[in-house]
Amino acid sequence: MARSTPSAPSVHPLVRLWRRDRRFRARAGRAAVATVLNKLFDIAPEILIGVAIDVVVRTDDSFVADLLGVPDREDQLLVLAGVTVVAWALESVSQYVSNVWWRRLAQDVQHDLRIDAYRHVQDLDMGWFEDRASGRLLTVLNDDVNQLERFLDIGASKIILTITNVVAVGAVFVVVSPLLALMAFLPIPIIVGGSLLFQRRLGPRYRAVREHAGRLGGLIGGNLGGIATIKAFGAEDREAARVADESIAYAHANRRAIALSSAFVPLIRMAILVGFVLTLVLGGRAALDGDLEIGLYSVLVFMTQRLLWPLTELGETLDLYQRGVASIGRILGLLDTPVGIRPGTRELPSPTPGAVRFDGVAFGYAPAAFADAGGDVTVGTAAPGPAGAPADDDPDAPAAPRVGGDASARPVLRGLDLDVGAGETHAIVGATGAGKSTVVKLLLRLYEPDGGAVEVDGIRVEELSLTSLRRAIGYVGQDTFLFDGTVADNLRYGAPDADDAALRRAAELAEADEFVRALPQGYDTPVGERGVKLSGGQRQRLTIARAIVRDPAILVLDEATSAVDNETEAAIQRSLRRVSRDRTTIVIAHRLSTIRHAHRIHVLHDGRVAESGTHDELLAVRGRYAALWAVQTGEVV
Repeated sequence: MARSTPSAPSVHPLVRLWRRDRRFRARAGRAAVATVLNKLFDIAPEILIGVAIDVVVRTDDSFVADLLGVPDREDQLLVLAGVTVVAWALESVSQYVSNVWWRRLAQDVQHDLRIDAYRHVQDLDMGWFEDRASGRLLTVLNDDVNQLERFLDIGASKIILTITNVVAVGAVFVVVSPLLALMAFLPIPIIVGGSLLFQRRLGPRYRAVREHAGRLGGLIGGNLGGIATIKAFGAEDREAARVADESIAYAHANRRAIALSSAFVPLIRMAILVGFVLTLVLGGRAALDGDLEIGLYSVLVFMTQRLLWPLTELGETLDLYQRGVASIGRILGLLDTPVGIRPGTRELPSPTPGAVRFDGVAFGYAPAAFADAGGDVTVGTAAPGPAGAPADDDPDAPAAPRVGGDASARPVLRGLDLDVGAGETHAIVGATGAGKSTVVKLLLRLYEPDGGAVEVDGIRVEELSLTSLRRAIGYVGQDTFLFDGTVADNLRYGAPDADDAALRRAAELAEADEFVRALPQGYDTPVGERGVKLSGGQRQRLTIARAIVRDPAILVLDEATSAVDNETEAAIQRSLRRVSRDRTTIVIAHRLSTIRHAHRIHVLHDGRVAESGTHDELLAVRGRYAALWAVQTGEVV
């Protein structure tokens, strides 16, 4: 499906959905035609009942006798029976076709939108994610998409059936008796006006329902992700109370919506009663006076109920409509979120030498904008982002502004100059918050610099395709994230075509092969969600092996040995020295002992490289690096 372009807020979500992709329009049209035919065949038996009564009452002068020239009444009834069978058969077939077409359309649209939204979300920059709670985002990608499916599956056909019913039955009334048509249609303006009133009042209530659903989903998702912390702090009861409060708020919002929507049907029933009584009395008088045939009077009595009674379901239809429109608005709002980082078109040479250069790079994390943009509903309240400012963001709202000249931004890098030669190992150290991990994120182009240039082999990263750039980099981060699958699945994540031998070689280099072979199923052992079945050190070694499997030109290690014991760390360091030979390696470390053999060590301070040199050179300078080394080796208490 093609990307959605931002639309004016005044454009109705259903109109935007209709404009979004032409592929589904013809299918929606066919399903609508089948629905219309189904309703026409559905009201045919009422007309045939009146015709049958006309045969019994008028005998030789009946409508069937005049139309078909069949004088015998029994023959006339047999003809009507045959027509009735055909009408019922066509009604059944058209209902089957309508249901199947609508449901297939609903399935395909929801699948298309979910995948398109997910792909779009993957293209958004990391800052966007840091300003939003993942549970709220899941609500949009899952619950809202499912709500759209339900509307297309049930709600759309109900709306078409209702409209067709009013038009078709109204036509019968007008042909038979314009006066009775007026009486029968008298309640409809009241019903429609009441429906529009209810729609306007239901809209905000259902937007509130979706907002509370998002908050509840975000809270539960966050708690499940931090279940170990909750248990460690004995906060189970407190978190259960928080979930209960949000659940109560969600239930209260639903009750407010249900209370209003439930009041609709009783009011409609009273309006229907007026129309039915007027047709019954006035039509009966006309039949008694001989101004209206008995058969036609019977048709109108049946048709009055057929005309008005389906309107009692208008409340349920409006319920589906409001929920569907709110969900469509949220999904399209998410799709309208601008992509901040656009891929370039250039490709790195093959083989890639892997030289990295930062030239006067400036960067700062922009404080998240407090968004209350008046959209349908918000994606959710975020945890504090890098700038420490929480945000309650709407998916329709633009991303937080980049730093540029924004004085409120928190600057991290101020004219950083860094030159990493191809095949060399360089280490970056510094105090917490000095910007060490930010350097890696800029290299991977997870963020854009506010000034200066980041280059790989002399090509600015923004000129490179993201595939080419990231394929050349093997990244091992502080967060040892493993996917729910087997050990082999995780090792192949960056190189799906890698053979078993390549996996074993990478695992051996990362000091992981021994423990993997000891697992119940070896490399085919499931690791669980986020690798929960493994220890922290085991997960860390597998993430290192995963990066090695790719055989990248540039290996980036961001605190890659932070979760292992000293013995394992020493073994990994020996392996990494072998792996990094003739490969550009950038190591970010707090433990200075792990990087003392680097070709060059850069000390970050105040957004710049304060010192640079080998381990021995920096110790000789007796500056910041020497002070850090003294603290870690116990020379300074």
